[in-house]
Amino acid sequence: MDLDGFMKHDRREEDAKLAEWREITSIEEWDKVMSDSASRQVIVLKHSTRCPVSASALEEYEAYLADKPNPDTDYYLVKVIESRPVSNKIAEDLGVVHQSPQMILVKDGKAVWNTSHWSVTKKHMAAVLD
Repeated sequence: MDLDGFMKHDRREEDAKLAEWREITSIEEWDKVMSDSASRQVIVLKHSTRCPVSASALEEYEAYLADKPNPDTDYYLVKVIESRPVSNKIAEDLGVVHQSPQMILVKDGKAVWNTSHWSVTKKHMAAVLD
């Protein structure tokens, strides 16, 4: 409370809304993401639910999203084991050899940046997106 008895409202908390990733589980969803990348850049994290390196990459991804993520970017995740056809289609459509974990920045239906394994970090994402 402030001196007048009103609850303080921290505008920064309202502005720093947590961005969330959405999971892509079908080829149709992936096709929509590709189409949407003509107007908004997208980041796709290819994630293995059985890999400790991938678990670390997911933590880094979520740490970036919890801080001050680029508001002009849509964020997605593909579980490579559970959604293997989608993962394979992403590799085929973008011409990016599959790795896991792997992060790909897509603009206008093209991969413009990608990284994998221990390079999937909050710091690396910020350097590319911000």
